[in-house]
Amino acid sequence: MGSGAQVVRGVQWLRAVIGLAVLAWALCSNGVVRADTGRLPVQAKDREGYAEAASCLGCHTEQAKQWQHSDHAWALRDASAANVLGNFDDVSYDQDGVQARFYRKGDAFFVNIEGEDGKPTDFKVLYTFGFEPLQQYLVALSRGRLQALTLAWDSRPGAQGGQRWFSLYPGQRFAPNDPLHWTGRYQNWNGMCADCHSTGLAKHYNDAKDSFASTWQEQTVGCQGCHGPGQAHVDWAKQHPGTSPAQGLAVDFKALGSQGLVEQCAYCHSRRQGLGSGQLPGHPQLDQSLPTTLRSGLYHADGQIDGEVYEYGSFSQSRMFAAGVGCTDCHNPHTTKVRIEGNGLCLQCHNSQPNTARFAGLQAKDYDSSAHHHHTAGSPGAQCVNCHMPSKTYMVVDPRRDHSLRIPRPDLAAQGIGPDACTTCHQDRKPEWAATAITQWFGTPKRPAHYGESFHAVQQDPGTTLSRLGYLLADKRNPAIVRATAADQLADLGPAAASNLRWALKDNDALVRAYAVAGFTSLPPEQRLEPLLPLLEDPTRAVRDETVRALADVHVDRLPQTFPAMLAEYEQRLRGNADLPGGRLNLAVLMQRQGRDDEAMAQYRQALAMDPFFVPARVNLVTLASSQQRLDDAETLLREGVALDKMPAADRGNLAYMLALLLVERSRQEEAVGWMEQAAVALPGNSRIRYNQGLLLSRMNRRDEALQALRSGLQQSPDDADLLYSLIYLHALAGERADAYPYVQRLRQAAPDDPRLQAIEPYWRNGQ
Repeated sequence: MGSGAQVVRGVQWLRAVIGLAVLAWALCSNGVVRADTGRLPVQAKDREGYAEAASCLGCHTEQAKQWQHSDHAWALRDASAANVLGNFDDVSYDQDGVQARFYRKGDAFFVNIEGEDGKPTDFKVLYTFGFEPLQQYLVALSRGRLQALTLAWDSRPGAQGGQRWFSLYPGQRFAPNDPLHWTGRYQNWNGMCADCHSTGLAKHYNDAKDSFASTWQEQTVGCQGCHGPGQAHVDWAKQHPGTSPAQGLAVDFKALGSQGLVEQCAYCHSRRQGLGSGQLPGHPQLDQSLPTTLRSGLYHADGQIDGEVYEYGSFSQSRMFAAGVGCTDCHNPHTTKVRIEGNGLCLQCHNSQPNTARFAGLQAKDYDSSAHHHHTAGSPGAQCVNCHMPSKTYMVVDPRRDHSLRIPRPDLAAQGIGPDACTTCHQDRKPEWAATAITQWFGTPKRPAHYGESFHAVQQDPGTTLSRLGYLLADKRNPAIVRATAADQLADLGPAAASNLRWALKDNDALVRAYAVAGFTSLPPEQRLEPLLPLLEDPTRAVRDETVRALADVHVDRLPQTFPAMLAEYEQRLRGNADLPGGRLNLAVLMQRQGRDDEAMAQYRQALAMDPFFVPARVNLVTLASSQQRLDDAETLLREGVALDKMPAADRGNLAYMLALLLVERSRQEEAVGWMEQAAVALPGNSRIRYNQGLLLSRMNRRDEALQALRSGLQQSPDDADLLYSLIYLHALAGERADAYPYVQRLRQAAPDDPRLQAIEPYWRNGQ
């Protein structure tokens, strides 16, 4: 299928579009589990300007013919013999503790599989989702939910390893109370998939009952999914038969221009946070959703794809996007296939006579030659996409290409900054070998610094965050998503980054403005109001939403009269998006900022009920409980978190560190030491843990262990001023001046302006 996702566990909530869809379910009487509350999806009664899907076929025959075999056309289909590709001829699946039987009854398709109660149960398959290279299947559960089976059909030819049932999580088995179980939160169609796999979707989530009453205008992704509601156009066409202008359509692609066209595709072809409005054809992207930045876990430091992020975040980094290339320059929008197979697609522009109107400065040369690619003609290495659009496989069998269309940089790969297209093929070689080969072919490259180098450096040495990211943010030559990423990471620094972010609030790109706002939330109200108030009238909804949240705790008398209504409308949209843990988190954060602590705690607990592995909600809840001196509750929450078997090591380390600090606060130092050590092992790059561990051990008169902890921290962060000063202090306290002096020298180099160094310098004149 054209899109889909596997949810992975981690500190960040990873919104995935697993790829499912559904219509109303006809109840049957053969032992199938039925929906007992809520309402399964149906076509909306209010057509809202949408025409019947068949209305387009009479005039647009050729486009309809192309569309009918496309990924969009297969987005959601009834589970009929014509649409089901999988083998349901009473076949069994039994691997890694996951068991299922696929069979038929008359014209209907069924699966017997472990249900929510842990018992094998028969479920009727209602819909198919996707068709190539895999097909998923959808069944109904209570409260209006449609769920995707995590066993899928590999629709590739048998010669390619296909024609088999397989697990989207090979080697793993999830219990029914795990959110990754097929009955769990992350396999839910209504919240994870529906708005991009049907047309005119309204989720209609009830946050109080945790139920859905979803509707759509078209079952699948049809003409109106891209062109917008079409009834006015149909009415116009009836009065003007035989003419072709797109009168009455909500989306005028010519008027939108290339970047506007890309934004229409980006609502679905991007990793993003929906704003609770659903898809709004013809509207700017940031009125509908806020794309994620180049975050670790989703992207490598150089911006190449890592997690399942779809195309927009990559493509918006590219020179093609900046030059005005749009999706339909390469893809037929009706077939969803590339316009030309092979290198001919790229040679539309990259040839000996380039279209300089679109690519100013593009060299006139023959790119499809060994003089350029240095590989045998017709070989994989001679294909443009294999070097400039390397792929990564998702959902076990679905390779997808990175759309940043970048020049291969094995020199960056050698530094651990990102993958290397060269050694992806030449797996017996190292990136250094590839970098040398490129230099031999083209000479020593004269390239400006790559933003990936800065992001990587910040990961390695957080002490450089402010300066490095401030430079990236200020450099307008960087793509907007790169500068927004810098703003996003700077905002985590709080007040220290406010001066850098103040200018970003006035950036021409709304994505940068939106991510800059969060950096002001921890400032006193009087310092927030002047820079943020103008953004309440920003032309884009995403920026206004971020501003409303940032000002939610300011007394209403200091805000415009329109603010209460904006706040109420924002909360209502958050409630409609609270069907996933990340949505509940956003709602809880808003309530906490308003001082509605009890309500916030309830929402944090709801997020953890949805996904106990969702660390952001657990951390916020622990912090809120601690602030209210509910220390028993905080400790219980932390112990529950570290006890989860499948908790990722880094997340468990963060929780262990919080637990250690809480135990110190509760005067249980001996127990705290053990958790501190576990945290330090799980998070070797966090020098603060070793610093606090050293202080704790020293306070417990375990000096040798304290010295060892501090030295271990220096192995990862050799210039950490706190670690260096602590070692100086402990050695000096014991009269070990010779042992202390090397650390004094290192502190002079690492932090010459550190006031602690200035205070001790008189004792170290002449080196002793």
